[in-house]
Amino acid sequence: MKLKPSVASIVVFLLAAAGAAQAGNYTLWINGRSNPNASLGSPADFSYWGGSPTLNVAAGVQPISVNWDGKSHIATTNAGVRKALDCYCTGSNWCYVAVHSAGNLQIGYALSQYGSSTRNASGVPTDGVCTGATGGAQQVGWNIKYVDVAAGAAGGSELADAGAWAMNEELVDDLKTATARALYNHNATAGINLYLYAGAKGAVTSAVLKGQNDSVVAYHSAGGTSGSSGTRLCNPGQWTCANDLTLGSGANEGGSTKWSFHSVVFRDDAEAYDHYANGSWAGVVSLVRAHIAANAK
Repeated sequence: MKLKPSVASIVVFLLAAAGAAQAGNYTLWINGRSNPNASLGSPADFSYWGGSPTLNVAAGVQPISVNWDGKSHIATTNAGVRKALDCYCTGSNWCYVAVHSAGNLQIGYALSQYGSSTRNASGVPTDGVCTGATGGAQQVGWNIKYVDVAAGAAGGSELADAGAWAMNEELVDDLKTATARALYNHNATAGINLYLYAGAKGAVTSAVLKGQNDSVVAYHSAGGTSGSSGTRLCNPGQWTCANDLTLGSGANEGGSTKWSFHSVVFRDDAEAYDHYANGSWAGVVSLVRAHIAANAK
């Protein structure tokens, strides 16, 4: 006699089916400067951001924390970022990527320098750390749907120029405005779109930073504006500077242009968001987390 399945077994089956349906999608979170308490390489350690994602703090489908030390040169730590991309964003897997501050330099460097290179396709990861695939299937670049950038530092920060941070820290050298802008070709993203969220709740550091800023990076950096140095950009109606950062991918007021495949989706006209996640998914990070939570499925 065929037994009728129990309610519990049906629930288990449905949950398993739902998990299988999303098994190929991941959300990678790449931190910025200063990550002292994180377990480097641990995909479950979200201490930089605000603790492990839960049902109450959604952070996208199958969130993975791509922890790097937040203090060493981008060129020497980028291998760990590429390792995560190879693991979770190749083969049948697709990724959403969310970055903060200097994490913008990490994903930009990876896409520019390696985004058109041949990668070993890993398929479904078999361990939490992802040791990387060897042999077997290969592909060009990574399967990335898009990159959300919170308070991006791809254009550097005048705080690094002014010596406001410890100058013996390797990353501080990379964050100097001229150095960050020359670190790689920011226009080369392997066709991946970067969506930028720029905060404007500046603090006492505002006198050092050019134009509207979130107290660490100015609009020229968070807004993906090209050029060899920072351009003074502000919100509409801000009397301290003449030219506004514009939404979208078009030129800013005054004619300065954005890097290719870079688009401003949030400009902080109300000056309500600062740079800091504060261990609670705060500041500009809160906006990216909300967008990822709603759209990274």
